[in-house]
Order: sequence, then C-alpha cells, then structure tokens
Amino acid sequence: MKADDRLILIDAYSQIFRCFFAIRSLTNSRGEPVNAAFGFMKLMLRLEKFYPSTAGAMLFDCSKKSFRNELLPEYKANRPPMPDDLRSQIPLIKNIAEAFGWKLFQHEGFEADDLIGGLSKKFTGCPVQIVSSDKDLSQLIDQRVSMLVPSSDSSTGFEHRGVDEVVKKFGISPELIIDYLALIGDSSDNVPGVPGIGPKSAADLLNSFGKAEKWMDSLENLSDSKYYKKLCNETETLKRNRKLIALNTVLPDELQNISLPEKTAPNWREITRICRDNQFRSLLKELPEVTDTEEDFEEDTLFAFAENNAEEIVQQQEAEKSCEQLELF
Repeated sequence: MKADDRLILIDAYSQIFRCFFAIRSLTNSRGEPVNAAFGFMKLMLRLEKFYPSTAGAMLFDCSKKSFRNELLPEYKANRPPMPDDLRSQIPLIKNIAEAFGWKLFQHEGFEADDLIGGLSKKFTGCPVQIVSSDKDLSQLIDQRVSMLVPSSDSSTGFEHRGVDEVVKKFGISPELIIDYLALIGDSSDNVPGVPGIGPKSAADLLNSFGKAEKWMDSLENLSDSKYYKKLCNETETLKRNRKLIALNTVLPDELQNISLPEKTAPNWREITRICRDNQFRSLLKELPEVTDTEEDFEEDTLFAFAENNAEEIVQQQEAEKSCEQLELF
C-alpha cells in the first residue's frame, strides 16, 4: 500500500496512557517526567517508518461526559483522574504529534472513538487504518477499514487487525462486535454485561441466532436454548449496552464539511530539538541527520548533562526494555 493510499486515524489517549504505564520513572535533567513523551515519540517514529501516509489525524477525548453518561451514569466512573505526572506531559506530546505532521481533533461531548468512526465512514474513497488497542473500534472493521494494534510480536511494532483477525480473536465477525460486547460487558468502561454470559457463550449465541436485534424482543424463539433463562430478565440491560457500545458516527457540525485531513512530512529539525531538550538520547540515533547551526542548536547544558550522566542513560535503557517487555511496540 502506497503512503498516499491510506488514511491513518490515531486513538490518542489510548496510546498516551499505554506509553505512560509501560515506562516508569523517566525524567529529564530538569526533573520533569517524560516517560509518556518518550514512548509516544517512539510510537511516532514507528508509524513514520512502517506506515507513512499523507492523510491522517489524531483524535482526543475532550471530556469524560458524553451521551453515554445519560444512559449509564456510572459509565467510566471507575477510571481515576489523569495522573499529574501524565497531565504535565500532554502539551509536549501534542507538540511531538504536530512536529510529525499530524492534525489534532477533539470536540466537546464526543469521544475519540466516535470521531474515528465518523471520519472512517466519511472518507470512503480510501483505506483506513486505526491505531488503537480498543476492542470497541473492531466494530468498524470491514474490507476497507482495519486496525493497527501495538504489539511486540511484530517487526513493525503493530499487528494488523482485519476481518479475519477479528474472527480469530473474538470468534465472531466485526458486524457482531456491538452485540458481543453488550452481552459480556466492558469492565474498562464500567459497563456490566449479562450475568452468566462470557466471551465463548456470547460468540456461540450470536453465531447460532444472529444479531441481537433479531431476537431480543422475541426471546420465546430462544426458549429451547441454554441461554434463554440468562437473557429473559436482561433485555433492557442488553438494549442499553448496545447503545453504549455502538459508536456515534455522525460527525459534529464543525466537521461535517471537513476535507481529507492532510498529514504533512515530519519536521525533523523540530523533532531533533525536542529529543535534545528532553535528553531522548537513544532516539536521536533513529532520526535523520539535520545540519546544526548555532542559531538552531546552541550547545545545551541540559543535553550535555544527559550525555555525561550515567543515571540518565540507564533510565532510557530501562525505558527501551519496558517498551518491548510490556508490548508497547
């Protein structure tokens, strides 16, 4: 696939949190936490190397509140506030994303997943690849839309998830993902499932009887099934969960007339400056050479500190190991 043949959409916070929790105790010489920024820089480098594109966007959640909180007030209530050590890195991470040429989008009341769904449905003229580990996004997968799931089992740092991979992983086709998750629930979003129905049971039920909309209002058709008693008092739970999990692919008014988001070439000079300023010493080796001038890169005492400080070097070596061991890349 050529670079200009695809639209890449990045589920920003899913990757930022992944980087933050995979790499711990990494600071620059000013004492500022940079663990998430370091991992995110590595993510950007991997995407640029293996999945170059001239179209792409990075989508951010704007707030925890959405229409889903009206359906289930406890929705995502189990999630703690963003750690201060991560919050302080968000401006730097956004600077990194922009330096790599990504457009950033967010909208009040919309989750990143909804915006990803809306954009993937809007631009039907090109293949779409979604960078995320979120199983909810598997509902978008078809012959045109696929996912790039970070993984250490791949030489590129990402596993491709298409229709066949969804069937292999979940035991169902992508069109059944909404019903599948509605049945088993989603603990990460604090969505309770139907008691007594787990992943294998859900897959068997859906493969046997089809989409939930065909039978959930006429459960008597399942009376001979082993699932009947488990479902007979859970119809409302199932209906609510389907609404919670289904993505809202109708874009907000401000994005209705948006053109295909352009992903520009990386600004390697700015990327190099960020790496030097934050002592991402190991990552500097992965960057193209840029011509230093006194105006662009004055000798930085912070960078010199990192070059000569053994503790800084050990921290980055440990960060690199964490990326691999925790399947960050």
